[in-house]
Amino acid sequence: MNSRRILWSALGAIVLFVVIAGAWILSLPAAPSVAAPPAIAQDERDATIAALKPPKRQRPLIAIIGINNATETTDYLMPYGILTRADVADVVTLATQPGPVTLFPTLKVEPQATIAEFDARHPDGADYVIVPAMTRDDDPAALQWIRNQSGKGAIIVGICAGAKVVGDAGLLHGKRATTHWYSVKELREKHPTMRYIEDRRLVVDDGVATTTGISASMPMSLTLVEAIAGRDKARAVGRDIGLADWDARHESDAFKFTRPFALTAIRNTAAFWAHERLGIELKEGVDEVSLALVTDAWSRTYRSQAVTFANTADALQSRNGIRILPDEVTTNWPAARRLPEIGDRKPAEALDDTLRAVTARYDARTTDFVAMQLEYPRNRTTE
Repeated sequence: MNSRRILWSALGAIVLFVVIAGAWILSLPAAPSVAAPPAIAQDERDATIAALKPPKRQRPLIAIIGINNATETTDYLMPYGILTRADVADVVTLATQPGPVTLFPTLKVEPQATIAEFDARHPDGADYVIVPAMTRDDDPAALQWIRNQSGKGAIIVGICAGAKVVGDAGLLHGKRATTHWYSVKELREKHPTMRYIEDRRLVVDDGVATTTGISASMPMSLTLVEAIAGRDKARAVGRDIGLADWDARHESDAFKFTRPFALTAIRNTAAFWAHERLGIELKEGVDEVSLALVTDAWSRTYRSQAVTFANTADALQSRNGIRILPDEVTTNWPAARRLPEIGDRKPAEALDDTLRAVTARYDARTTDFVAMQLEYPRNRTTE
């Protein structure tokens, strides 16, 4: 009798959970349909570029900070790759502590210096500090260092949910800002004096810049190139990475926690028997921006995890000098689960190719799910 009562109680709890979860999912909005945003006025563009002009050096020094145990992959690597490729500044990747940086959701790299080593070499500080999203927004060493750099006159650039780190460093008080769509509510609650600006992929206010989700680091990096070296140089770099045109326009209403998003997350997570590890061979000279975008996107499907493999456990150097540690040492990855080599694909094209491949391997819903996480502007299904 007791066993039967326990069984019925358990079944009742499951039914209650399903009913509540179902009601919650049905309460979520369907995928939104929004109009294209208006063009950015020239005076706003000019003001943005003026606010991002190098504050100290003719050839600026740009530091990208990460915490060792988990910093967002594309937020960390994309600005480095684009700005180094542009060759308009000296760019260095940092970690709060010695040792490698485990990126999220994929890749592991060796930073070029610790924050202590950077301070010893550059006591006057950086011109720009780029702050990616991190697993914790309140890492004491990161927050103190960012505050110190701001105090030395550096322009602080919060990429994606890196705005939360910038906020916890005390630098968003009274400022206009933006962040990844998923973090807007939290950021506004924690920093009530901050003024959230919608429909902009990047916002600059009094020495602090912030961006929307992960993919916004691409136009942000090009905007920095323009501020440092002019529009023609930025256009040339944009063509080189496959982004012929860019500005601060954004459709904020297109990125929300919707019913299709929630259902795809639940469905793909629940299909645990179909989860797979997809391997991509790590080679010397790989473009770190393309690699970051490809592996990041595949690792956000909730169906797959992208891992790197090589014939050595040693770190291999990317196109622009990042040392990347392979996840596995092997030369024999199963062909059915092997991702195409990066080759010479331009980064923006590599991302678009990957999203098409996600659709072919899984479905369009999963592609929309990935693009929503990346806050990547594209046409999404709306059924």
